[in-house]
Amino acid sequence: MASTAGGKSSNAKLVLLGDAGTGKSSIVLRFVKNQFIDFQESTIGAAFFSQTLTVDDASVKFDIWDTAGQERYHSLAPMYYRGAAAAIVAYDITNQASFDRAKKWVQELQAHGSSGTVVALAGNKADLIDSRKVSAEEARRYAQDNGLLFMETSAKLATNVSEMFSQIAKRLIEAQPAGNPSGTSLLLQTPSSTMPRPSSCCSSS
Repeated sequence: MASTAGGKSSNAKLVLLGDAGTGKSSIVLRFVKNQFIDFQESTIGAAFFSQTLTVDDASVKFDIWDTAGQERYHSLAPMYYRGAAAAIVAYDITNQASFDRAKKWVQELQAHGSSGTVVALAGNKADLIDSRKVSAEEARRYAQDNGLLFMETSAKLATNVSEMFSQIAKRLIEAQPAGNPSGTSLLLQTPSSTMPRPSSCCSSS
Protein backbone atom coordinates (compact mmCIF):
# COMPACT_ATOMS: atom_id res chain seq x y z
CA MET A 1 0.00 0.00 0.00
CA ALA A 2 1.20 3.47 -0.75
CA SER A 3 1.69 5.95 2.07
CA THR A 4 -0.90 8.63 2.53
CA ALA A 5 0.00 11.91 0.86
CA GLY A 6 1.20 14.39 3.44
CA GLY A 7 1.10 11.80 6.24
CA LYS A 8 3.90 10.42 8.33
CA SER A 9 5.91 7.54 6.95
CA SER A 10 8.05 5.32 9.17
CA ASN A 11 10.01 2.08 9.03
CA ALA A 12 9.59 -0.63 11.63
CA LYS A 13 11.53 -3.84 12.04
CA LEU A 14 9.22 -6.71 12.98
CA VAL A 15 10.25 -10.24 13.92
CA LEU A 16 8.15 -13.41 14.06
CA LEU A 17 9.00 -15.95 16.74
CA GLY A 18 7.48 -19.31 17.67
CA ASP A 19 7.80 -23.05 17.27
CA ALA A 20 8.15 -24.71 13.87
CA GLY A 21 4.75 -25.57 12.45
CA THR A 22 2.83 -22.74 14.11
CA GLY A 23 2.28 -21.02 10.77
CA LYS A 24 4.56 -18.00 11.09
CA SER A 25 5.49 -18.08 7.40
CA SER A 26 1.84 -18.51 6.44
CA ILE A 27 0.89 -15.44 8.49
CA VAL A 28 3.52 -13.36 6.70
CA LEU A 29 2.59 -14.69 3.26
CA ARG A 30 -1.07 -13.90 3.90
CA PHE A 31 -0.19 -10.37 5.02
CA VAL A 32 2.30 -9.57 2.25
CA LYS A 33 0.79 -11.36 -0.75
CA ASN A 34 -2.67 -12.42 0.47
CA GLN A 35 -1.76 -16.03 -0.36
CA PHE A 36 -1.85 -19.34 1.49
CA ILE A 37 0.15 -22.47 0.69
CA ASP A 38 -1.12 -25.68 2.28
CA PHE A 39 2.23 -27.45 2.51
CA GLN A 40 4.93 -24.89 3.10
CA GLU A 41 8.52 -25.94 3.71
CA SER A 42 10.07 -25.00 7.04
CA THR A 43 12.01 -21.76 7.09
CA ILE A 44 15.79 -22.18 7.14
CA GLY A 45 17.41 -19.57 9.37
CA ALA A 46 15.12 -16.67 8.51
CA ALA A 47 13.22 -15.17 5.60
CA PHE A 48 12.84 -11.46 4.90
CA PHE A 49 9.73 -9.64 3.69
CA SER A 50 8.58 -6.05 3.53
CA GLN A 51 5.13 -4.53 3.38
CA THR A 52 3.75 -1.02 3.86
CA LEU A 53 0.54 -0.54 5.81
CA THR A 54 -1.39 2.72 5.94
CA VAL A 55 -3.30 3.51 9.12
CA ASP A 56 -5.33 6.73 9.20
CA ASP A 57 -2.95 9.45 7.96
CA ALA A 58 0.30 7.56 8.62
CA SER A 59 2.09 4.69 6.92
CA VAL A 60 4.40 2.08 8.40
CA LYS A 61 6.79 0.07 6.27
CA PHE A 62 7.32 -3.24 8.03
CA ASP A 63 10.70 -4.92 7.50
CA ILE A 64 9.73 -8.44 8.53
CA TRP A 65 12.07 -11.20 9.69
CA ASP A 66 10.35 -14.60 9.75
CA THR A 67 12.58 -16.77 11.93
CA ALA A 68 12.92 -20.54 11.84
CA GLY A 69 11.22 -22.32 14.72
CA GLN A 70 13.51 -25.33 14.97
CA GLU A 71 15.53 -25.52 18.18
CA ARG A 72 18.84 -25.61 16.29
CA TYR A 73 18.21 -22.04 15.09
CA HIS A 74 17.34 -20.65 18.52
CA SER A 75 20.78 -19.15 19.05
CA LEU A 76 20.28 -16.96 15.96
CA ALA A 77 17.07 -15.39 17.27
CA PRO A 78 18.68 -12.48 19.17
CA MET A 79 20.20 -11.23 15.92
CA TYR A 80 16.68 -10.81 14.55
CA TYR A 81 14.75 -9.47 17.56
CA ARG A 82 17.49 -7.08 18.69
CA GLY A 83 16.36 -3.55 17.82
CA ALA A 84 12.93 -4.72 16.67
CA ALA A 85 10.07 -2.24 16.96
CA ALA A 86 7.58 -5.11 17.07
CA ALA A 87 7.39 -8.87 17.47
CA ILE A 88 4.69 -11.44 16.76
CA VAL A 89 4.95 -14.56 18.89
CA ALA A 90 2.89 -17.31 17.27
CA TYR A 91 1.50 -20.54 18.65
CA ASP A 92 -0.82 -23.21 17.27
CA ILE A 93 -4.18 -23.33 19.10
CA THR A 94 -4.20 -27.13 18.58
CA ASN A 95 -0.81 -27.58 20.26
CA GLN A 96 -0.43 -26.80 23.98
CA ALA A 97 3.35 -27.23 23.83
CA SER A 98 3.60 -24.47 21.23
CA PHE A 99 1.72 -22.13 23.59
CA ASP A 100 4.08 -23.01 26.44
CA ARG A 101 6.97 -22.31 24.12
CA ALA A 102 5.43 -18.98 23.09
CA LYS A 103 5.51 -17.94 26.75
CA LYS A 104 9.24 -18.63 26.81
CA TRP A 105 9.71 -16.45 23.72
CA VAL A 106 7.82 -13.65 25.45
CA GLN A 107 10.03 -14.03 28.53
CA GLU A 108 13.13 -13.90 26.34
CA LEU A 109 11.90 -10.77 24.57
CA GLN A 110 11.11 -9.11 27.89
CA ALA A 111 14.54 -10.00 29.25
CA HIS A 112 16.74 -9.34 26.22
CA GLY A 113 14.73 -7.43 23.62
CA SER A 114 14.22 -3.68 23.33
CA SER A 115 12.15 -2.16 26.13
CA GLY A 116 9.76 -0.41 23.73
CA THR A 117 9.05 -3.41 21.50
CA VAL A 118 5.36 -3.93 20.75
CA VAL A 119 4.67 -7.65 21.24
CA ALA A 120 1.64 -9.44 19.80
CA LEU A 121 0.58 -12.98 20.67
CA ALA A 122 -1.00 -14.80 17.72
CA GLY A 123 -3.01 -17.96 18.30
CA ASN A 124 -2.82 -19.30 14.77
CA LYS A 125 -4.80 -22.06 13.03
CA ALA A 126 -8.07 -20.75 14.48
CA ASP A 127 -9.85 -22.56 11.64
CA LEU A 128 -9.05 -25.87 13.38
CA ILE A 129 -11.51 -25.12 16.16
CA ASP A 130 -12.51 -28.78 16.66
CA SER A 131 -8.91 -29.67 17.51
CA ARG A 132 -8.37 -26.77 19.92
CA LYS A 133 -6.09 -27.42 22.90
CA VAL A 134 -5.48 -23.82 24.03
CA SER A 135 -8.53 -21.79 25.00
CA ALA A 136 -8.84 -18.21 23.83
CA GLU A 137 -9.61 -17.19 27.42
CA GLU A 138 -6.34 -18.64 28.73
CA ALA A 139 -4.30 -16.94 26.02
CA ARG A 140 -6.13 -13.62 26.40
CA ARG A 141 -5.57 -13.63 30.16
CA TYR A 142 -1.87 -14.35 29.67
CA ALA A 143 -1.60 -11.55 27.09
CA GLN A 144 -3.34 -9.06 29.38
CA ASP A 145 -1.07 -9.98 32.29
CA ASN A 146 2.00 -9.36 30.12
CA GLY A 147 0.90 -6.27 28.19
CA LEU A 148 0.64 -8.08 24.84
CA LEU A 149 -1.68 -7.59 21.92
CA PHE A 150 -3.65 -10.80 21.39
CA MET A 151 -5.60 -12.20 18.47
CA GLU A 152 -6.50 -15.65 17.26
CA THR A 153 -5.64 -15.85 13.59
CA SER A 154 -6.10 -18.16 10.65
CA ALA A 155 -3.61 -17.63 7.85
CA LYS A 156 -5.62 -20.15 5.83
CA LEU A 157 -8.88 -18.19 6.07
CA ALA A 158 -7.20 -14.76 6.37
CA THR A 159 -8.83 -14.29 9.78
CA ASN A 160 -7.40 -11.39 11.81
CA VAL A 161 -4.04 -11.37 9.99
CA SER A 162 -4.31 -7.86 8.53
CA GLU A 163 -6.08 -6.72 11.69
CA MET A 164 -3.16 -7.85 13.83
CA PHE A 165 -0.61 -5.94 11.76
CA SER A 166 -2.92 -2.90 11.79
CA GLN A 167 -3.13 -2.97 15.58
CA ILE A 168 0.66 -3.24 15.81
CA ALA A 169 1.04 -0.29 13.42
CA LYS A 170 -1.39 1.79 15.49
CA ARG A 171 0.57 1.12 18.67
CA LEU A 172 3.82 2.02 16.96
CA ILE A 173 2.37 5.25 15.59
CA GLU A 174 0.91 6.17 18.98
CA ALA A 175 4.29 5.57 20.61
CA GLN A 176 6.07 8.02 18.31
CA PRO A 177 7.06 11.34 19.87
CA ALA A 178 4.93 14.30 18.84
CA GLY A 179 6.44 16.11 15.90
CA ASN A 180 8.40 13.08 14.70
CA PRO A 181 9.31 14.04 11.13
CA SER A 182 8.21 12.00 8.13
CA GLY A 183 10.55 9.24 7.11
CA THR A 184 12.19 8.59 10.49
CA SER A 185 12.45 5.10 11.90
CA LEU A 186 10.17 4.00 14.71
CA LEU A 187 13.05 2.14 16.26
CA LEU A 188 16.69 1.82 15.26
CA GLN A 189 17.18 -1.31 13.22
CA THR A 190 20.08 -3.71 13.36
CA PRO A 191 22.63 -2.80 10.65
CA SER A 192 22.18 -5.08 7.65
CA SER A 193 25.87 -5.91 7.66
CA THR A 194 25.42 -7.81 10.94
CA MET A 195 22.38 -9.79 9.83
CA PRO A 196 22.61 -13.33 8.43
CA ARG A 197 21.58 -13.76 4.81
CA PRO A 198 17.85 -14.51 4.64
CA SER A 199 16.72 -17.76 3.05
CA SER A 200 14.21 -15.92 0.87
CA CYS A 201 12.93 -12.45 0.22
CA CYS A 202 9.65 -11.02 -0.75
CA SER A 203 8.40 -7.45 -0.99
CA SER A 204 5.05 -5.89 -1.66
CA SER A 205 4.02 -2.26 -1.52
